[in-house]
Amino acid sequence: MKQSKQENLIYFAVWGMLFAAPLLSLYVRTVSDTNLAFDWTEVFIVWQKFAVYLLLFLVHNFFLAPLLVHRHKRFAYFSIVAAVLMAFAVYQCSNRPPMNLQPPMEPIPPMEQFDGHEPPPFDEHGPRPGHRPDMPPPIVGERDILAIVVLILMFGANLGIKSYFRSRDDRKRLAELEKKSLEQQLEYLRYQINPHFFMNTLNNIHALVDIDPEKAKDTILELSKMMRFVLYEGNKQGVPLSRELDFIRHYVTLMQLRYTDKVRIDTDLPNEVPDGLIPPLILITFIENAFKHGISYKNESFVEVKVSIKDNELRFSCRNSKAEGKAELSEEKGGVGLVNVRKRLDLLYEQNYTLSIHDDADIYTVELALPLKI
Repeated sequence: MKQSKQENLIYFAVWGMLFAAPLLSLYVRTVSDTNLAFDWTEVFIVWQKFAVYLLLFLVHNFFLAPLLVHRHKRFAYFSIVAAVLMAFAVYQCSNRPPMNLQPPMEPIPPMEQFDGHEPPPFDEHGPRPGHRPDMPPPIVGERDILAIVVLILMFGANLGIKSYFRSRDDRKRLAELEKKSLEQQLEYLRYQINPHFFMNTLNNIHALVDIDPEKAKDTILELSKMMRFVLYEGNKQGVPLSRELDFIRHYVTLMQLRYTDKVRIDTDLPNEVPDGLIPPLILITFIENAFKHGISYKNESFVEVKVSIKDNELRFSCRNSKAEGKAELSEEKGGVGLVNVRKRLDLLYEQNYTLSIHDDADIYTVELALPLKI
């Protein structure tokens, strides 16, 4: 996910001030003390230390922080950050300037004072000159601990800024999504369940009243269930997957009344599905498009709809024959429904879904994969 300009501006301003600080400090000292010359070597030494922090910041900002803020991979983030901190600690300790822990050695008294014997290493005042015990430098010094703490605080500040802008973008996206959801409902009522569909369905029901009254009653019930779903569920952000699949079954059942045996309609919908949520009316656009542009009343034609669930991911496929004289309602040719579906998917899932459309010579195929929201 791309960073906003405001976020990049904050980082640029902070690091700009940090790198300008040694210049300003040295300039103030040279102005206040005329005997002190402006020494670039001192500035370069400070910049060299800052460069290490800047490099680690860039790695954290562009590679590590997105793991936690955008992709929510906590274990991967904290594992890598721990490894980075350990590597930095090793680097910091290995580049520490040497420390002289012992004071200058006092001259060793002549051996004659001790009758030719080795003088005792200690007396009442502590270690005798020349016999101080070895004192190895500490593994991690105060400066090393301070450097690690500064690095941790820098990572934390980076996470805080990035989380703030992510939260701000989410609020904007939610407001846009709510508006788009209402527009999608209106678009659906206008373009998808159109007057032609109702007219044909009612005509089929009218013909069934005398031929098969019981089937006519069932058909009216199917139509009623569909309209109830559209009116009461269509404006929600998510509905149970089972409800969406039931709507597809009702739709296909009504469409089958219109066609003869020359039209093959196959549906493969799972009976048992997890308790995941899916945006309402997101799949029916592709199915309606298949019936509208893939059915021929003269030649044999088909519509195939398949839905499967794997690893909490919904996989949808819709294939249909291409009727002669009918052009597919593709996005490039101005299909309002498909354009709105893609925009809605972008708002809901960003880059976490895949939609592929294959417009071959005789077959039109739509394949969609998206995660189920728990």
